[in-house]
Amino acid sequence: MIEFIGYFAAIFIGISLGLIGGGGSILTVPVLVYLFHIEPVVATAYSLFVVGLTSSVGAFSYFKQGLVKMKMALVFGIPSIFSVFLTRNYLVPAIPNEILNVGDFVLTKGIFLMALFAVLMILASYKMIKSGSKKKETTPIQKIDSEPKAFNYPMVIIQGLIVGLITGLVGAGGGFIIIPALVFLLGLKMKEAIGTSLTIITLNSFFGFLVSQNQMQTDWKLLLILSTMSIIGIFVGMALSKRIDGAKLKPLFGWFVLIMGSYILMKELFF
Repeated sequence: MIEFIGYFAAIFIGISLGLIGGGGSILTVPVLVYLFHIEPVVATAYSLFVVGLTSSVGAFSYFKQGLVKMKMALVFGIPSIFSVFLTRNYLVPAIPNEILNVGDFVLTKGIFLMALFAVLMILASYKMIKSGSKKKETTPIQKIDSEPKAFNYPMVIIQGLIVGLITGLVGAGGGFIIIPALVFLLGLKMKEAIGTSLTIITLNSFFGFLVSQNQMQTDWKLLLILSTMSIIGIFVGMALSKRIDGAKLKPLFGWFVLIMGSYILMKELFF
């Protein structure tokens, strides 16, 4: 029964990606940890595969429409991939299994990663909820679309390194950071930013998963089933997006992510 719920959740992950252009991948690690009882460090690696494969479907769809800017993907992606490599190869293995002991509470590597992931969910939810503001959504982006933008490459490289760190640590794509960076720092239009972001997420996720292969035994059956369900979901989401305004649903999904992130944080640290 729990596994059935997990597979349904994987479909929901894909639907959210197809319908609102992001957010769903941030649920992958909680699904793996709480519904399939995968150890958190392994779950972050598994998440990279599911997120990478699902994002590649969306990226290919945007590429066919000419909405993927490969130059920008490389400018952002190269430092991001470098950061993923360092994080998965050196930083994650260097984190001790027991980080801190305070009375009866033991901060383990697994608890630390899940708490960090919960904080990331809360930050992402804030971005989603705030995107519901019409003022936020129209004024800055319209200005960028109508005026030439000087590329801020140093900031893009820094953002790429940060996204790589997040991807490597917690297995999330980091689209809530990538898309604003592509829009405000590189001047891409929103649809171009989404397509390019999916391409960057695909590259980061697959690279991170490959780097992690020498550190674990992979349950390919589970990964392929979850990825298939998620891909089915993204096609459903893209079909629904023609009838439903995903932008209106994004704040609602943001509140759901906020509740989930808060629950995970409380569960890992206090229960």
